[in-house]
Amino acid sequence: MVTAETAVVLPVLLLVLAGAVAAVVLVCAQLRCVDAAREGARAAARGEPASVVVDLAGRAGPHGAVVRTAPAGDRVTVTVSARVQPLGPVPLALTVSASATALLEDGAEEGTG
Repeated sequence: MVTAETAVVLPVLLLVLAGAVAAVVLVCAQLRCVDAAREGARAAARGEPASVVVDLAGRAGPHGAVVRTAPAGDRVTVTVSARVQPLGPVPLALTVSASATALLEDGAEEGTG
């Protein structure tokens, strides 16, 4: 009797475990995107060239992250997005992204981007 119940419950437990692992991977990737966007926005606000901003944010973000900068007047917005496969070889890929906006500091060039 116990064997039959275990055979029914075990696949359900494995699905729940896979869902929990996928959720943790996605949340971690999202947090790395947030951190990378903030770091890039701070660098852009200091007046760093766009190539430096993209490099800093790209290194802080998840693997394969795409970084975009968008200056607008006295502000600059940095967006970091990444395609994540939370279950490894399973063909499920989701995109996570985050944006951060910073006010340009005095003396910083408005042309970053």
